[in-house]
Amino acid sequence: MNWKFQKFGGVLLAVLLAGCILFAVVFTHPRPLSQAGMEAEVPVTELTFVFAEGDESGTAAMTDMVARFNDSHDDIVIRIQFGGSGTYDEKLKTLESVGEFSDLLETTNVSAYVRAGLLAELPKDIVSLFTEVTEFDGKVYTAPHTKNNTNTIIYNKTYFKEHGLQEPQTYEEFFQLCETIENRHDMIPLALGAKDLWHIGFWFNKIYNDQVVSQDPDFIPHCYAGTKSFSDKAFQMVLTELQRVISYAQADWASTPDSKVTDYLVEGNAAMIYTGRHILSKLEQQELNFELGCFSIPSPDGKLRMVGGPSADGLAISAKAAQDPDKKKAAEEFLRFFFAKENYRYYCEALDILPTTVDAPDIQYSSMGRELLKDLDRADSTGPMWNAEIGARELPSDFRNAVYETVMEV
Repeated sequence: MNWKFQKFGGVLLAVLLAGCILFAVVFTHPRPLSQAGMEAEVPVTELTFVFAEGDESGTAAMTDMVARFNDSHDDIVIRIQFGGSGTYDEKLKTLESVGEFSDLLETTNVSAYVRAGLLAELPKDIVSLFTEVTEFDGKVYTAPHTKNNTNTIIYNKTYFKEHGLQEPQTYEEFFQLCETIENRHDMIPLALGAKDLWHIGFWFNKIYNDQVVSQDPDFIPHCYAGTKSFSDKAFQMVLTELQRVISYAQADWASTPDSKVTDYLVEGNAAMIYTGRHILSKLEQQELNFELGCFSIPSPDGKLRMVGGPSADGLAISAKAAQDPDKKKAAEEFLRFFFAKENYRYYCEALDILPTTVDAPDIQYSSMGRELLKDLDRADSTGPMWNAEIGARELPSDFRNAVYETVMEV
């Protein structure tokens, strides 16, 4: 090899190495503000964020929102805390017990975390963004990102048309419909997925409202007072009716995860599923060879009771993060970003949910979403899931899961 070329190559290599070292020094260390006017590196505030991951669509929408925020902010980075087993509530408790409670979090069982002093009060300018908020002793701790998730029957409309089946107008007509489908031996009437314990709560909540709350709205306060109990006949009817429902489900309902329930419908193995409206957009995005429909099941007394209205759950800032001025400011900035009209519109449309803000975005709801809105408008009563009540009707911690486990055993 020509010695001049070797010499040139050696010089070039030395220059490149020196450049790499300079690059590493400049971009891996903060740049001091020099007299020549060089700009200092922008300090970055890091926040941790945890949210419930039970639903794939919800996880994707929340993850994308965080990515949008990080891309638009040079001085703030939000890191999502994924993983964990068991219920979401258990995950939060585990994080708190090991000193890793998130700076930002999606809340469930809000009352317990407020009493434990783990959440920070939200500033008035953020509270004013919403049409309705939940107060605890005159203070607001959660930014409601959705109203209570309405549950509905989603069904194979094409199958119904082909076999002359109609949407039931009464409670008993619904069970007659299930019986008719079962007797055809070509389709499972109802698909259930109770491997994720909370899934059984969709049906439990409806029947509990029909059998117990309809007769005594203050059943839980009366249980605290000792004048009612879960051995009462009204509650026993909840278990009886749940057995009736499950008798029309697939054989492996207890080992089917919630994420697989829609597969029974999509693959043409089940005629109906009962689930939250958050599933609607996920289903309508799929290429199906049949038409979907939805309907709400009336109560035995002819009334229509639905999950709906404002929720106490939402997005919150931890009390620990609020003690750090930089983290507090960054966390509040994320909430303002999340509920800004265009950003929030994306989130609502991704999950087909009802917005909670005063300056609400215009949502392009799915056809089934519009049908659900009609049902909500004509419902005789709406309210949260039985385990989402606050005040005198609040359940003891983990009591919901104990009840669901008992239901599964029965």
